[in-house]
Amino acid sequence: MNYQLTINNYQLTIDVVRKDIKNMHLAVYPPTGRLRIAVPERVTDDAIRLFVVSKLGWIKRNQRNFLLQERQTERQFIERESHYFQGKRYLLNIVETDKKQQVVIKNKTYLQLEVKSNATLETKARIMNDWYRTELKKTVQPFIDKWVTQIGVQLNDWQIKQMKTKWGTCNIEDKRIWINLELAKKSVNCLEYIIVHELIHLIERHHNDRFLALMNYHLPNWKQLKKELNNQPVSHSEWTY
Repeated sequence: MNYQLTINNYQLTIDVVRKDIKNMHLAVYPPTGRLRIAVPERVTDDAIRLFVVSKLGWIKRNQRNFLLQERQTERQFIERESHYFQGKRYLLNIVETDKKQQVVIKNKTYLQLEVKSNATLETKARIMNDWYRTELKKTVQPFIDKWVTQIGVQLNDWQIKQMKTKWGTCNIEDKRIWINLELAKKSVNCLEYIIVHELIHLIERHHNDRFLALMNYHLPNWKQLKKELNNQPVSHSEWTY
């Protein structure tokens, strides 16, 4: 059962998800600081309100951090426009070509987008995204090989897709994970954190004490990596967490 609950005195609206769980789990999501709480099925709305109010200081700190996070404007794919790859900022260099359309890193400063003279904005965006996808696949596979063995889980498949709500997702039943294409733009350390996070979900579905203990054991600096990821510039798209 999913619904919204309002706390008028504090001007808060919370997305409530009732599940077969033992404890309440409150989360604040980027980019706008949306609130979501997972609660046991028998918990009353009044109990939810009291719990949320008790976390008010934590909520406000997280919402403030998200609102201050740097955001890119919509990309126009024009000369010297800023683009990110593996956490580093590059300037875009547009080069017309009658050969293969591609992206090439030049002098550790430029992303050179080689396209036909009549290339549309949509074509440029597609070529760039195809390049991001190819490069991300190259980076993900070694991390998968490393962490599947180290954590001791079975993974049947992994895929990359564009997502507006999460950095990664896990299908526990099918033993499959998805990685957000946007992670091609983030540092490889942050990418590794997301991969470990999703693989541990193959052991523990919920973000409970067991999950946190596993994260602390396998990746002790995961909290710092999470903070680093949340501090990096995000896409112009308004995420709909």
